[in-house]
Amino acid sequence: MLSLDIRMNGTRYICLDTETTGLSASNDRVCEIAALEFDPETFEIVESFHTYLNPCRDVPYYATRVHGLTAGFLRDKPVFAEITDDFLDFVGDSHLLIHNSSFDTRMLNSELSRVGVPTLDMQCRSITCTLRMANALRGRGRNKLDDLCRDFGIDASMRTLHGALVDTQLLVRVVHRLVMMGARLPD
Repeated sequence: MLSLDIRMNGTRYICLDTETTGLSASNDRVCEIAALEFDPETFEIVESFHTYLNPCRDVPYYATRVHGLTAGFLRDKPVFAEITDDFLDFVGDSHLLIHNSSFDTRMLNSELSRVGVPTLDMQCRSITCTLRMANALRGRGRNKLDDLCRDFGIDASMRTLHGALVDTQLLVRVVHRLVMMGARLPD
């Protein structure tokens, strides 16, 4: 059984997404992280990591409009420093697949820097941008997660707002379709 051999050898594939208080890595904070490990043969989710985070700052209206998270909802959630070890234990030494990875890695690296931990690329085997993967297969253009779900016939009706968990669930299905079209998962 190849998938069992892959897991036993330590090769893990994880789709990841974040939600944030804004777009600036220096001023904004991560307020939700979802990471789903999937079997590279069946694309079934085998393990998950999900948490909301207290960003220790306000959540601007424009950010709440995107993901629905408010400062009041996040107030009693853990701060990033409290989940860092669990997060890195989950994603460490894995192949991460992230849609528009430059944004998420920039935001997560900023959080890691604040707690004195090496960057995500130092913790993982690889980071693959699934937006670039889609652009390589389909040409540049309409390759946002919503576009890919629509074009691949993936039901995204549960996605009324952006959310790290639902977006990551959809991304696993999108990656599966991209692999079926000829994309390769990292070795």
